[in-house]
Amino acid sequence: MDRRSIIKNAGIAGVLAAGAAPAVHAQAAIRWRMASSFPKSLDTLFGAAETIAKKVSEMSGGKFTISTHAAGELMPPFGVVDGVQDGTIECAHTASYYFFGKDEAFALSCAVPFGLNSRQMSAWMYEGNGLKLMREFYKGYNMVNFPAGNTGAQMGGWYRKEIKSVADFKGLKFRTAPIAGRVIDRMGGVPQNLPAGEVYQALEKGTIDAAEFVGPYDDQKLGLSKVAPYYYYPAWWEGGPQVELFVNSKAYEALSPENKAIIEAACAYTHMDVQAKYDARNPLALKQLVANKTKVLPFPKELMDLAFKESMAVCDEISAKNPRWKKIYEDYSNFRRDQNLWFRFAEARFDSFMQSQKL
Repeated sequence: MDRRSIIKNAGIAGVLAAGAAPAVHAQAAIRWRMASSFPKSLDTLFGAAETIAKKVSEMSGGKFTISTHAAGELMPPFGVVDGVQDGTIECAHTASYYFFGKDEAFALSCAVPFGLNSRQMSAWMYEGNGLKLMREFYKGYNMVNFPAGNTGAQMGGWYRKEIKSVADFKGLKFRTAPIAGRVIDRMGGVPQNLPAGEVYQALEKGTIDAAEFVGPYDDQKLGLSKVAPYYYYPAWWEGGPQVELFVNSKAYEALSPENKAIIEAACAYTHMDVQAKYDARNPLALKQLVANKTKVLPFPKELMDLAFKESMAVCDEISAKNPRWKKIYEDYSNFRRDQNLWFRFAEARFDSFMQSQKL
């Protein structure tokens, strides 16, 4: 052993003998549970929960792990917000408009009829006042929200009979999102709110006459084309619906700054990843559906016009009664107006031209 090693070892021995060894702080492992509102069969939506958990584990070197649980495993699909709020679970991945019945303002961080498209929604959340306003609102529910995916504009659903006019909506038992249901009720339809896992059976048995979920890729997985031949577009109530991670406020505040940044980064990655998956997978799924005799049709213009009129009326009615909705919706509406002013030029013109070409 050389002289320097002897001195070095003697120095360490002396420190240990003096009882002054440097403290080594091992960060405690963090174990969370995440409940999803979606079944495992939907690898895009339940897959988003898995992506968040995977990225959190990777970025923390395995010191922060989140177990993911499909709808019904820990709690019902529409019970996940209660689970986060009361601390039964640390977090949940869901679509906030499912909880419209708790407070209409929940819908504003997911989708409202004739609302923002997916890019506009991300712009409002990250560069507008969206995230700030929604976090103020969710604070009252003991939650912190993070954008964690967007499906892009959705299809208008599956129908057992053809929709040729507004009259065909009268009495139609239609599974859709709660806020859209309020509009459909004004149009003469009968809205139904069902979890994804119950839609096929209800449509097959005739308990409902029509149902919408997302778009070709997910709808094909649910088998909806087997029980309803008509596939309409667009979902005017879901121009850019966002899904989110809700985190219990106490659990979030207990995290170190590094782990808070990991959650934010994992959700931001997932937010991009979800839409990329839908944009890549929907075209092939639509081709397959058409090849299997699905009839893909646009909603009649008179129905779209009525839906727009009634949607604006519903939003105004909610504003008159709910100050939380009014505060957020005013900002949302102003942002939507400016976004549409811009999108009608370069974006819409380019898209319209490209989609008219035979490539």
